[in-house]
Parts: sequence; structure tokens; C-alpha cells
Amino acid sequence: MEKILDIIDAIAHEKGLQPEQVKEALKTAFIQTAKRVINNKFAFEATIDKETKTMLLNQTITVVANEDEKLQDPNIAPAYISISDARAYDNQVELEDQLQIEHKIEDYGRTAASSLHREIEYHIQKLVEDDIFNKYKSKIGVLVSGRVTRVDEKSSTYIEVDEIRAVLPMKNRIKGEFFKVGDHIKAVVRRVNMDKENGIQIELSRTSPKFLEELLSLEVPEIADGTVIIERCARIPGERAKIALISTHAQVDAVGATVGVKGVRINAVSQELIGENIDCIEFTSIPELFVSRTMSPAIISHVQIIKDAAGVNEKAIITLPADQKSKAIGKSGINIRLASMLTGLNIELVENNSKTNKETGEIKEAKDGVDALQALFS
Repeated sequence: MEKILDIIDAIAHEKGLQPEQVKEALKTAFIQTAKRVINNKFAFEATIDKETKTMLLNQTITVVANEDEKLQDPNIAPAYISISDARAYDNQVELEDQLQIEHKIEDYGRTAASSLHREIEYHIQKLVEDDIFNKYKSKIGVLVSGRVTRVDEKSSTYIEVDEIRAVLPMKNRIKGEFFKVGDHIKAVVRRVNMDKENGIQIELSRTSPKFLEELLSLEVPEIADGTVIIERCARIPGERAKIALISTHAQVDAVGATVGVKGVRINAVSQELIGENIDCIEFTSIPELFVSRTMSPAIISHVQIIKDAAGVNEKAIITLPADQKSKAIGKSGINIRLASMLTGLNIELVENNSKTNKETGEIKEAKDGVDALQALFS
């Protein structure tokens, strides 16, 4: 095949591949074709002559001793020749020398040419698929956007993202949202798979906490440039979320920067999430204080952290006034669930009985006073 280097450059440019990748793919295609049309037990080697820009296909035969066991194995014997047979052609050969026999695919007719064409197409397509797979594998957790092309009977939404079609399953969709063909939507890459039957499969998500983080990064410059860091994030999609923020700059308020003037930044993100309420909390490494903040809007009296046998924080016992318990739990338990998700701790609520203790103390004090007066006048 003439001017193979020009062909390699053209394919690499058209498919967006590296020339070196295409070169190796073409070598493999030549070798596989030779095995198919010449002899699949031969050992072939493909090289490129840079001066003539042609592909050289050589059958490689290794010289071994007359009694070598490799000569007896029918599966690998064609790749070896005994030294006595080799010296019949060249009396200068030695053991382990490699003899090269050149073959040209075009000498084997139209069938060989068609086979080579199919092999090249197959290996180039495989390169393209591998390139796309690796590209999106590195994008797991990253925000992408695209246009809806189809919604199937299971309500799975198919989205055209750049050069590939991704799927947003119904389970990864925020409750209450619906899409139609032509809509432009945002989501994060959740999973990337590839198999022989279905090729590359990209699953998107709008319910992942990472989706909220990516939207905030898009809306808040301080998060995008690393001045404010999202330390932790928990959400119940479409209902409520809590994010723990920390500032890397003393003059930047992490919560204020994220919320924005009059809540403009956080409201823009909430609107994308179908009205999901987002609580912004300042992160702290002090577990008791952090747990207290995550229970907002409830006012907490005391937090006790219980550790397991290994010394790892496992449970938080929260003492709070009785009138704050409903706020701590939240509607359908949503507040306490999010706090538990954000802190990674099991949370137990205990009502504060200080009022009762105070009343008991007053009664006891009055009784002691009466007893003292009786003793004085007796």
C-alpha cells in the first residue's frame, strides 16, 4: 500500500486521533489480514518504511536447533525453522537468528484487499470508541449539557452530548420534572460502560449531590476558583439540600459568597433544581459544633459525640428544648436525615428537661424554708 504515512495522517486528523495510535492500528490490521488470507499460524511483523511511505509485511521465522520441541508443535511450528533447513538457503545463519520473508497483501487478490479494508475500519472504529470511552470516563462527576433527542416508554431521556448519545434514566431525574424532544438540559456523568453488544453507554444524573456541587461551581465564581470549597454535600432531590462550605481566604465569607446578594446565586441554582431548598452551612472540624449547625433551623442545647470501639465518631446525642424538636426533625424527617447524611453520624434527639428540674428545685427550696421556720418557732 503506497503512501501509508499520508493515510495515517488523514485518518488521525479526520477522527481526532493521535497519529501514533492510528499507525499501530494499521499495523495490527495488516498482521490480522495476513493471518487470515495467508496462514494464521505464521508469525508476521509490520513495519513502515519512512522513505517510501509504504507498509512492509514480513513473515518472521526463528532459527532453532534440529531437535527443538517447538518444531514438533503444529500450532507454533510455522514460526520456527531448524538450523539444518535454514542453512540449506544460507549457510551463515546461526541459532536464534530471525529470517524475514516479505509478503504483499495485493498479491493475494481482491479478497485480501477487502479483508484488509474491513480490518482497518474495525481497528480505527475501536480506536475511536476507546478514545470516547476514556474521555467520558474521566468526566464522571462532571457537568455536561445537551439536547433531548428521544424519550422512551420507560421515561428514560436520551440526550445528545457532543459526539455521543447519553441516557438520563427516570430514577436519576428530579421528581416532578419532565422533558420533551428539543429541550436543552444539564446533568452530571454518573457512569460510563462499554460492552461488545451495546458499545459505549453513558448514564447521566440530576439527583446526585455532585450535580448540585457542579451547578454551584457554575454560578459562584468563588467556588469555581477554589476560594470557597464545598466540603460536604447532602440532598434529597427536589426537596431540600444541605452544603457545608469552607473559605480558604480570611476575607471571604463562604456562606455569604455562595448565597449571593439577596440570595440571587443560590436561587438560580434552586430554580435549576425545581425549587429545591438549599441550606448553606459553614464547615468546622469541631464535630459538636458542626452537628449543631447542620440541625439548623433548630436551636440546640447540647451535643454529645459517641465513639465506637475503634475511636471513630459514630453517633451524636443532641439535647434540645421540646419546642425545637419538630424543627430538628423537619417535615417527614427531612432535616434530621440530611444532617445525618452530611455528618455521617447516627443522630438521637433528647428533649431538654431543664424546665422540669427548675420547677422541682423551686418546690424543694420552698419546702426547706417551711421546715426552717417551723424549727425556729418550735
